[in-house]
Amino acid sequence: MNDRPGLLLVHAFPVDATIWQAQVASLATPGQTVVAPSLPGFGGTPVPPRQPSIDDYADALVKHLDEAGVKRAVVCGLSMGGYVTFALWRRHRSRIAGLVLADTKAEEDNEQGKAGRAALAAKLREVGPEQAFFSATPPPWLRAESPHWAMLKATILRQPAEAIAQAALVMQGRPDSRADLPSIDVPTAVIVGEADPITPVANSQALVDGIKGATLTVVKDAGHLVNVEQPAAFDAAVKALLARVKS
Repeated sequence: MNDRPGLLLVHAFPVDATIWQAQVASLATPGQTVVAPSLPGFGGTPVPPRQPSIDDYADALVKHLDEAGVKRAVVCGLSMGGYVTFALWRRHRSRIAGLVLADTKAEEDNEQGKAGRAALAAKLREVGPEQAFFSATPPPWLRAESPHWAMLKATILRQPAEAIAQAALVMQGRPDSRADLPSIDVPTAVIVGEADPITPVANSQALVDGIKGATLTVVKDAGHLVNVEQPAAFDAAVKALLARVKS
């Protein structure tokens, strides 16, 4: 295996690894391995035959690292990918050289949020992603004026309804990760879109307050999917973190 830390990119809900195209192009260099897999069921991967857990997602990512020959990696988790990153830390911290937590939070869902996840999963299985997400006001993953809506919608509609429903229930069942924050002892960067309505800046500030030495980058003119709306600013923050990580 390669001893130099790689970069593992963990995508958001309900998209696949193609959301990282700009980052792979910018961050993959002869000296920097980038691994950007789709989570189980997404991006054409087999839909799990049973309901997965957040730990199942984490273990699947470790298999991708193994296949890429990457011993340790900086893990960059976006939104749902951040939740999976916390599971990776709990289960496989020896594989983690650094963290990038983007537009995510450590808190578990409250009861209203858990009910909403269950209702969404049921609706996805009944009517599919287009009706579940786009029959009324589009969900706030991008700013309303973003030019990337067509791309995002096409990406979402490529995913199987069952995979998205499973992911909603994965998030519903995830544990609270706030108790894990003090244990994080690797270089950590927190990135958030200034206009993110789903996990606003306050959630990111709480991560920074809980992780010793963590840095915060608030990206202007960006909503929840900050890497899509402002890839240059996002990539600059990731490169700064990579420069802090030792082999």
